[in-house]
Amino acid sequence: MDQNVRLVGTVSRGIRCPIIREGDDLSTIVSESVLNAAKSEGFELRDKDVIAITESIVARAQGNYASVDDIAKDVKAKFGGETVGVIFPILSRNRFAICLRGIAKGCKKVVLMLSYPSDEVGNQLVSLDKIDEAGINPYSDVLSLERYREVFGNCVHEFTGVDYVDYYKKLIEDCGAEAEIVFANQPKAILFYTDCILNCDIHTRKRTKRILKEAGAKIVLGLDDIMTAPIDGSGYNEKYGLLGSNKSTEDKIKLFPQDCQDLVLSIQKKIFDATGKKVEVMVYGDGAFKDPQGKIWELADPVVSPAYTDGLIGTPNELKLKYLADNDFKDLSGEELKAAISERIRAKEGSLVGDMASQGTTPRQLTDLIGSLCDLTSGSGDKGTPVVLVQGYFDNYTN
Repeated sequence: MDQNVRLVGTVSRGIRCPIIREGDDLSTIVSESVLNAAKSEGFELRDKDVIAITESIVARAQGNYASVDDIAKDVKAKFGGETVGVIFPILSRNRFAICLRGIAKGCKKVVLMLSYPSDEVGNQLVSLDKIDEAGINPYSDVLSLERYREVFGNCVHEFTGVDYVDYYKKLIEDCGAEAEIVFANQPKAILFYTDCILNCDIHTRKRTKRILKEAGAKIVLGLDDIMTAPIDGSGYNEKYGLLGSNKSTEDKIKLFPQDCQDLVLSIQKKIFDATGKKVEVMVYGDGAFKDPQGKIWELADPVVSPAYTDGLIGTPNELKLKYLADNDFKDLSGEELKAAISERIRAKEGSLVGDMASQGTTPRQLTDLIGSLCDLTSGSGDKGTPVVLVQGYFDNYTN
């Protein structure tokens, strides 16, 4: 066997770091943690390795927090403090409930319009089978809370055991606002209740805003329009507002990190200065993948990666080895087959879009693919690895 041939492809390593606090020098901490891990575990950094940092510690180091009262003040200033239609939120205690508390404290009444049978990221209120059995058309039918209970009863989330309808209704009322709950999937349905709307969908928000504005709504704002500037010295996110926020305490949220391009460039430079290797660096949040059991699409952040170095721009440009083996080189085997496939890989030029030998490869953004890998590697619990080192991702069969 050729001793120069590498027998391992992509490797993803969780890197343990100190607990990050506001004001910490994250660039130095991340760089030193990766370098120390390499020394401790006996591996070397290489060009095109990827260092990925979870958005959570970036926002924490930035001190990018806001309180429920900050949200309430912003909502009241932008909507006038009367009745607001809050539409298409996701079902989440961590992601949305604390935002809803702030929204409710800034209004007299909240008309909460929930999409059904599930929210935007796949959390189910009710199963499609029950929708079919009831003869309801979720594309057109608007249900009152009474009708929803009459047909479906009390439905709890498969994983959390929470009845989000009751949970959100009580949360609004506990904040001193009146709550009315309706169920619909057409944005314009909310206009029968109010013409001041806060749409809380994430990836479809631009379309929702367009539809409502064209239908004559008086005020249309999204979660990305709330907390876009400091409120009494609070944190903020100029681009994404409340999108990508997480619960920090019972009365405070951690916002999605602000501009962090300087951070990734600084880490890239520190690693180059220490090793002479040009690594790529990115900040990542939720991965973009779907759970087959719960049907939940993980991505509750507005993007997988809010900042990354230039080497992570673009999509994979790969050939499908099994296609080449089964078609172009079906009469070859052993070293002859290996040599033929290796030569085809080396000879590939330009975009392979439309090439039959690339069918079945994944034409997604590199940052979405790598960010998903990193999210699965780091987890969201107590692993203590908010930094991930990915090696060999840009290798192919010829390396």
